[in-house]
Amino acid sequence: MKFDPVEHPHRRYNPLLQQWILVSPHRTKRPWQGKQEDTDLSQRPGYDPKCYLCPRNVRANGEVNPDYGATYVFENDFAALLAEGPDDTLMSTHNGLMTSRPVTGECRVICFSPRHDLTLPEMATDEILAVVDLWCEQYLELVQKHAWVQIIENKGAIMGCSNPHPHGQVWAGSFLPTEPAQVDKSQREYWREQGRPLLLDYVEAELADGSRTVEVNDHWLVVIPYWAMWPYETLLLPRRHVRHLGELTSAERQSMADILKPFLTRYDNLFETSFPYSMGWHQAPGKVAGMDDNRDHWQLHAHFYPPLLRSATVKKFMVGYEMLAEAQRDITAEQAAAALAKVSATEHFRQKQK
Repeated sequence: MKFDPVEHPHRRYNPLLQQWILVSPHRTKRPWQGKQEDTDLSQRPGYDPKCYLCPRNVRANGEVNPDYGATYVFENDFAALLAEGPDDTLMSTHNGLMTSRPVTGECRVICFSPRHDLTLPEMATDEILAVVDLWCEQYLELVQKHAWVQIIENKGAIMGCSNPHPHGQVWAGSFLPTEPAQVDKSQREYWREQGRPLLLDYVEAELADGSRTVEVNDHWLVVIPYWAMWPYETLLLPRRHVRHLGELTSAERQSMADILKPFLTRYDNLFETSFPYSMGWHQAPGKVAGMDDNRDHWQLHAHFYPPLLRSATVKKFMVGYEMLAEAQRDITAEQAAAALAKVSATEHFRQKQK
């Protein structure tokens, strides 16, 4: 029997996490009578007097936001990491079965815009550039005193976002978290074997192939990764060797804003909804105990993990087999890229509705 990746189940390998994922494209033929998400297509106001993140409003801790006119960053009122804590001492009992150690850090909130109603794809390119610049500034500041700086955005209630005002977060901690530690290990091993960054070679392979490319410009590439786990998962990558956000030139920052707008517009246009996702930057860590200072094996990249599968109301569930065996996806990465390629990258569906 001749293998057909669109019809036959198969596994794909993720070289960053050194894990396999099961691909089952034939499962899209099954009927769906399960959970369907509610959709809210109503247009939010530009300012909400009850929003904790809008300019001039009182936050939950009683502090008042300034009358900010662009991006705005502040210390998270309910931070997951605290700046001060006990000494970093490993505590282990019962032959290592119960082990813990204190950690410290800080968490910040980044409001993308004073506008309550504008997500990144609906913002002007120069406004997106202001967000890009702030990401770079936050990394450069926080990596000086923290082992890991995690910049994230959780977009949409379906992704656990507790406030609809478009915003992101920065978590900086005294430790290298589990997934970045594995990504560091994988890139370091590839560098030792090949003498080149793993993801730079991957960029060249994807540019040559083209079947998973969503957007490309002079400095950046957006692809559905070959090993994608979520249906419309994407990877944003620089086209030259860049270890972290702080190494981006002004032209590359502008180019990132230029590619984010059409790419995220495609997301929203796919199911004509404000496309939910969790995104985050992976980049070279700071000082890590027991690790040398060489970071040349690192290649800057951002992951976008959207949960939607068939429509604005039907999402992919990671349950059962995925939780107990290995990750599984229904449509192939190539099918997902083709679907995104068909929709407009220039006219947002809200503009069309107007």
